[in-house]
Amino acid sequence: MCLILFAHGVHPAYPLVVAANRDEFHARPAAPADYWADRPRILAGRDLEAGGTWLGISTTGRFAAVTNFTEPPPEPLPPRSRGDLVADFLDGDQAPEPYLQAVARHALAYRGFNLLVGTGTELWYYSNRLEMPQRLEPGIYGLSNHLLDTAWPKVRRGKSALEAFHEAEDEADLAALLDLLGDDTAPDDAELRSAGLDPDSARRVAPCFIRGDVYGTRASTGLLLGTETARFTERRFGPNGRHEGEACFTVPLHA
Repeated sequence: MCLILFAHGVHPAYPLVVAANRDEFHARPAAPADYWADRPRILAGRDLEAGGTWLGISTTGRFAAVTNFTEPPPEPLPPRSRGDLVADFLDGDQAPEPYLQAVARHALAYRGFNLLVGTGTELWYYSNRLEMPQRLEPGIYGLSNHLLDTAWPKVRRGKSALEAFHEAEDEADLAALLDLLGDDTAPDDAELRSAGLDPDSARRVAPCFIRGDVYGTRASTGLLLGTETARFTERRFGPNGRHEGEACFTVPLHA
């Protein structure tokens, strides 16, 4: 269960502020965030099993991120990788709306997903469990593995933390942004039930930051996307939340 918290059109200096946790099995191979040798406009981590990514930016000021949609796997499994949706937008030139319209025409080629794509001036959301893409108004949002702003405990806690971050920080601080992702508070069973979740299946993955020896938070990403420059930091974690490294980038943006 991943978590993407983002403020769109809220911060005076950064049109997009993102704090995101990628949760995954520790055995699934992934490359740390960096520029891709074969697609050099992309700055992102990379899933070495399917070849795509979960979140990234481009040197042209584009942003995209995807989460899986929690549901039983369909049979047969659809043929396309959801990580390609992020990489293809980042490396392309198509505006967000027509890109998502094209994705929607092939929605059944993918397992359930939530997709965010945008630039410094606009941000769009689409899930192939909905009919149409939607342009997002300025505000603070949370996305996990259900529809946008579904009131799961980690989404509620994360949005409150991001709101407090904006209220407290005169200057955007990437370290503080990343620190809010480390909340490993476990909601109680009553809170899970009130959100429509089964405590037995959701309990271990309900915190914002998941510590586990087999499955857990693999990466925390902080992004400050400006009009001329982007600041991007990724913290990487191993089993049980062991810190395994950090990469920081300042990216000049150009058309």
